[in-house]
Amino acid sequence: MFKTSLKPLLFITLFLSLPLLISCSEASTDNSDSGNPNGNLGDGEGTSNDQEKEWTLVWSDEFDTETLDTDKWSYQFGDGCPNLCGWGNEELQSYTDRMENIFIKDNMLHIVANKESYDGKDYTSARIRTIGKGDWVYGRIEVRAKSPKGQGIWPAIWMLPTGEGKIWPRDGEIDIMELVGHEPETVHGTVHFGGDWPDHEFEGTSYSLADGTFADDFHVFSIEWKLNEIKFFVDDNHFFTVTPATVTQHGFSYPFNSTFHLIMNVAVGGNWPGSPDASTEFPQSMIVDYVRVYQLQ
Repeated sequence: MFKTSLKPLLFITLFLSLPLLISCSEASTDNSDSGNPNGNLGDGEGTSNDQEKEWTLVWSDEFDTETLDTDKWSYQFGDGCPNLCGWGNEELQSYTDRMENIFIKDNMLHIVANKESYDGKDYTSARIRTIGKGDWVYGRIEVRAKSPKGQGIWPAIWMLPTGEGKIWPRDGEIDIMELVGHEPETVHGTVHFGGDWPDHEFEGTSYSLADGTFADDFHVFSIEWKLNEIKFFVDDNHFFTVTPATVTQHGFSYPFNSTFHLIMNVAVGGNWPGSPDASTEFPQSMIVDYVRVYQLQ
């Protein structure tokens, strides 16, 4: 979600409890990104009996409740201030938990970006995460969703590390799916890594549809994450692989053999998509059919 090659950022840490900035805020009264992970530790590749194992469902949300299941998800609020204004990307929205921005209808989650004056901002949206409620080392992370579109719209399905003292970008970021709304036919899979800021690098690639856009219909965005390997897929089409060599070629340690949690949001504006313009129609929604996490067992 961070596109810092386009904008210098301050040195970022994931925790308010440290005297540094954070990459996320849990709520207006709880901005900690630490916690006691209760997710499973999965089996990675590199074990002799992996070929005998199968992907087994260990966590899911089918969005078959009336409202968001807060045993599985936590909301994030505001604009990232005072610690990370604009969420590190010069984003323009304020995140809320209002029905105008996030709701379940017909067993599907809707994350909705609106143009409206709220909390000192001109746009609102929603951002949720599984930290402390769904944290994993390895697995197949699978999300079936329909994307929004339009200039300045930036949906993302991504992961950040869970645990005390995690530092961005040193401890990694996995972007399962990002889309910039002026290119609605293309999604991006990316990993971020490095040392202490400003030692930041990222590697990724894109996947484009031959016809239509990701706003026209639902698609399955997934990773298969094992020891020393992450494979990225759209509709089971493999388009990108990350290994330790992806990282070590830049002179950094591989950070992706540790615990991560999932985040879903729709940002408005920012240094990558740019701001909305007269062509942008609101509201814009990312509609999520399901989130499923499998591990090799």
